Amino acid sequence: MERLLVEQGSTVELDQVLLVAQDDQVLVGRPMVEGAKVIAEALEEVRGKKITVFKYKPKVRYRRKKGHRQFYTKLAIKQIVHT
Repeated sequence: MERLLVEQGSTVELDQVLLVAQDDQVLVGRPMVEGAKVIAEALEEVRGKKITVFKYKPKVRYRRKKGHRQFYTKLAIKQIVHT
């Protein structure tokens, strides 16, 4: 998940749930499932894989190369609650 402003080891409650599946019963939200939430624990904050951004315009000697690594928060899902 993208970077969340939470401390390492704290619990996070996500209330925007798109789909809940339990055994053979599947609930799909339109756009979100009402009354559903996910409880997770923030494990750590890490940087993702590096991507290269390259801009180029032919015939005018214009070239720009730039790299980017996005921060994100690694979560461990503890419980999925649906009422």
